[in-house]
Amino acid sequence: MKNGVLPICKPEGISSARVVKFVKKFSCAKKAGHMGTLDPFATGLLLCGINKGTRISRFLLNSSKRYKAKICLGVETDTYDVTGTVLKKSDGLHNLSNDKIFETVNSFQGKQSQIPPAFSALKHKGKPLYEYARRGQSITKPARDIEIFEILIEKIEVPFVHIDVFCSKGTYIRTIAHDIGKKLGCGAHLASLIRTETSGFTLDKAVELDDLGKMEHSAIMDKIIPLADALSFLPSQSVDTKLENKIKFGQKIGLDDGLLPCDDFLRIITNTGELAAIVEYDKNHGDFKYSCVFLN
Repeated sequence: MKNGVLPICKPEGISSARVVKFVKKFSCAKKAGHMGTLDPFATGLLLCGINKGTRISRFLLNSSKRYKAKICLGVETDTYDVTGTVLKKSDGLHNLSNDKIFETVNSFQGKQSQIPPAFSALKHKGKPLYEYARRGQSITKPARDIEIFEILIEKIEVPFVHIDVFCSKGTYIRTIAHDIGKKLGCGAHLASLIRTETSGFTLDKAVELDDLGKMEHSAIMDKIIPLADALSFLPSQSVDTKLENKIKFGQKIGLDDGLLPCDDFLRIITNTGELAAIVEYDKNHGDFKYSCVFLN
């Protein structure tokens, strides 16, 4: 059975967990799991780990992401998005100029602190924040450091503003929408969201979920990105059979084995191109620590 990552185009109105169930069923995988959830109303790129692919999720979750978002000005909701209850409406949109909107949106580029929304999956005492929020208990988590590498306005059709956002992990786009509305003084919420890139994967290479059930099993297997390729952003080094056997049995490996030190995680690739392990260099001891081993 193939191991790797299957990029899926998630449709609107379905949870990420539900997508994983479909993926597991149609791929006949023993294990499957998503790598970075999308809210049910959001669409776009959802990475699903297949079998041993579930073990590399932590390396993919830490990457930057790109989204296309539609912000609705003048309407504020409790969830900061289109699924929430309307809290306030503004009649002052006619006073907003395109220049003011451009200036405000552009001001969000760069490093900043962001307070996670009360309606989120972050945990408090073992329970998601949204469970407290639905009972009327608003739990405020500490602000987190994020970075907006790029934020571009694609189109303004008041009350809607269409933006493209390239951001660090942990960024809530609906919080950005809410904060833009707050800064403009009219309120706003996130009307729609599409994830277009994450971890080196792009939406144009993703499989439509509706098509998955119509595909032959072999065709689905062809769409699964092998482990070694899924982590192509990490440095790599190929090893011979002797070192491959040491890794297989969890033996100590170091510079004497011909491995080169690096500041990042290192992919160990077999002579057949498969991912043998992910290791991390320990400067203090001059050897490599195993993070994941994939050889049977």
